Amino acid sequence: MESIFHERQEGSLCAQHCLNNLLQGEYFSPVELSFIAQQLDEEERMRMAEGGMSSEEYRTFLQQPSGNMDDSGFFSIQVISNALKVWGLELILFNSPEYQRLGIDPINEKSFICNYKEHWFTVRKLGKQWFNLNSLLTGPELISDTYLALFLAQLQQEGYSIFVVKGDLPDCEADQLLQMVRVQQIQRPKLIGEETAQSRDQRLQKSNLDQAVEVNHPFDGTGMLDEDEENFQKALALSRQEIDMEDEEADLRRAIQLSMQGDHRNEFSGSVSRNISQSTSTSLTESLSSEELRRRRQAYFEKQQQQLQQQEHASNLYDKPTTSSDALGMDPGGDMSEEDMLQAAMNMSLESVRNHLNTEEKK
Repeated sequence: MESIFHERQEGSLCAQHCLNNLLQGEYFSPVELSFIAQQLDEEERMRMAEGGMSSEEYRTFLQQPSGNMDDSGFFSIQVISNALKVWGLELILFNSPEYQRLGIDPINEKSFICNYKEHWFTVRKLGKQWFNLNSLLTGPELISDTYLALFLAQLQQEGYSIFVVKGDLPDCEADQLLQMVRVQQIQRPKLIGEETAQSRDQRLQKSNLDQAVEVNHPFDGTGMLDEDEENFQKALALSRQEIDMEDEEADLRRAIQLSMQGDHRNEFSGSVSRNISQSTSTSLTESLSSEELRRRRQAYFEKQQQQLQQQEHASNLYDKPTTSSDALGMDPGGDMSEEDMLQAAMNMSLESVRNHLNTEEKK
């Protein structure tokens, strides 16, 4: 696309842009086209003078402005046709009966010049592809072969005059390059008016946005520095706060861990103490239960009774009188009080417990 020559619209010089886009170069200027227009005007004046310079037709012709150009830069089809004759090119009206009888497929032509309401533009084949080189577009527009006939038919329906350019166009770089490669167009060009309006809207939107930002945040160097400094201080304060929170959380976790360890130690010590106390208490309680006391007391009395019987038996053998009081140190008749008996049983039980504890400690 960059190799294709494309003049964009300036003023009303569409005829100049049309010719240069067709020939793919800066072949014509407004001055050269104006000279051609003046020559045509002079030729027409001379033809009108042949009927008499005093005729009403001649005087009317002189009073009318030029039909070949105007002050805005418009040039007639005669000017364009004469300009192309310099290059050996000829214009034929595309929708004329004479041309339609030829039955030529538009795809087999080389180029077309289109006109509607004093606007001229070129449709040309470069290489093997067709391009709309309208100067009102921001760039060349690719036209497919299948769409070319529909495009020309649409122009005719809209009132355009279409001319077929006959003859050999001058060689150009774009035609030579596109003979070897084919191009694809991702985004089609816009009309210059649309691009200008879009750019203007974007500028207005940007300007309004800038104004809104300036109103809300007036620009001055100090303000920007102060705002940056304030944001920095806020970020620093948040960072310190997060560090403090992390330190507090770490301290809390360590305190909880130490507390749990202390609880475990206290729990273990308490458990050991409780187990020892409970074991001792249980042993004493079991040793001093009424049932055990009764059983041990009964065993004590039975043992004493056996000893008394053995002593009596021995005394009978040796004829030496022996009394139970000698063995027991108390009245054999059972004058030992209940309290003395209980005390004796308790002493035996305590002695048994001490022996038990000593045995456990040795283990």
